[in-house]
Amino acid sequence: MNVILPDQGIRVMKHGPDTVGTLLQELGINPLEVIVSRNGKLVPEQTVIGGNDEIRIVRIAHGG
Repeated sequence: MNVILPDQGIRVMKHGPDTVGTLLQELGINPLEVIVSRNGKLVPEQTVIGGNDEIRIVRIAHGG
């Protein structure tokens, strides 16, 4: 699966089906600071990913 990181870097991950939450933990990314899409559709942390999925992680900008 291809993972597009918030800094636009691309990482090819070879491990099998896992969840978005597990992937974020493995990458050291706080799930409260990002949104994640799988193949162009937004998905929650519990979503199972793997195989030929394209995962895009986008950092949320917020402020006051």
